[in-house]
Amino acid sequence: MNRHFGSRQAVGIAAVSALALTLTACGGGRDSGRSGDAAEGAPSPGITDDSVTLGITTPLSGATAGPGTCTVAGVTAYFGMKNAEGGVEFGDGQTRTVEIEALDDTYDPQQAAANYDSLKDDVFAMTAGLGTPTNRAWREAAIADEVPQALIMTGDPLFSDTEESPWQLGFVPIYQNEGEAFGELLASSSEEHRVAILSQNDDFGAGYVEGFKSAVEGADNIEIVEELTYEATDTSVDAQITQLAASDADVFFNAMSVTPLVISALQQAQQLNWLPNWFLPSNTSSPGAILQPGGADAFPGIYSVSFSKAPQSPAFAEDEDVQTYLSALAEYGNYPDPPAFPHCQWSWMVGATLEQAFMEMEEPTRDSFMEALRSIEDFQAPLMLEGTAVTTSEDGQPAVSTLNVQKYNGTGYDTVESFE
Repeated sequence: MNRHFGSRQAVGIAAVSALALTLTACGGGRDSGRSGDAAEGAPSPGITDDSVTLGITTPLSGATAGPGTCTVAGVTAYFGMKNAEGGVEFGDGQTRTVEIEALDDTYDPQQAAANYDSLKDDVFAMTAGLGTPTNRAWREAAIADEVPQALIMTGDPLFSDTEESPWQLGFVPIYQNEGEAFGELLASSSEEHRVAILSQNDDFGAGYVEGFKSAVEGADNIEIVEELTYEATDTSVDAQITQLAASDADVFFNAMSVTPLVISALQQAQQLNWLPNWFLPSNTSSPGAILQPGGADAFPGIYSVSFSKAPQSPAFAEDEDVQTYLSALAEYGNYPDPPAFPHCQWSWMVGATLEQAFMEMEEPTRDSFMEALRSIEDFQAPLMLEGTAVTTSEDGQPAVSTLNVQKYNGTGYDTVESFE
């Protein structure tokens, strides 16, 4: 089921941080009132005639190290491949390579802000980093410093609001979009359903729940019977799962972002013999890293959303995009095994989208880069599923706002059109 919402694991990353990559950068001035180097057309920090440097702050250790590592590996692999081919030709006619500087924030907002401070004067733009609280921690500083916070891995709609966040743009669908897709699928069912909800007690969880509730509002066949939250710092959600199991809900809307907690929630539900259908966010629905360790086959259905091809899926085993990606991921991203998290695919797509902006920049400035970045229309980035695309020009929406609802099949996911 394709949804469009418009208008309105660990990998050795020490080597990644030191890996030299390249890219081209140019840009034309914007008339948005920005000032400084961009207004004069002088090169911004982090870019020369030969190279451009991108910064990333993301969790490379701790509970979210798996997906965090992937946010570096994919984009590093993409530009490693491009650099090996000679670099990227920018809109000003210069060909540049891209250097990636990645720092570990352990999913801690204070450390993320410190990482940004240490990178901001040496990089052309920040990109790809995972997390809502961690990206929010330095958002205002990036605006004040006029440093792009481009194509980051958060579904927080604030980062896609041009007026509130003029130097920001999210990459993945906003939380409300994912939640709404689940709600629409469930509301389309001809059966009655009792729903239990567990969400992270922050903007991440609130956004998913908001989107879901908006889609099921007025649906006579849907009843929300229990709703609980947890803290992202919690080490267990067993108590919440036990309480929710007592509701006898047949559908569990589980808006969680912490990998170990999702696995333990799957296991705890089975111990309680509570076997509902599950709705899981795209960032915590990995078949290999989460569903299989959690024993997901015990449940009648595990549903998630996606916009990227999954290398683990037999349907894409011979796909040319996937083969190119896996080869580059091993050679240039220091990631030899098939990726367990979709963030590796997403950051590969981030690299391709950045390249599109670089090719349109007319001056080597951050201002020109942002103008080019916000002008991409219907770009079929490599690894995108049919019916999805990158469009960056729609205010209030991230680079990707199209997605497919999918059902776990034991090894990967199949796209579905109705709730079974």
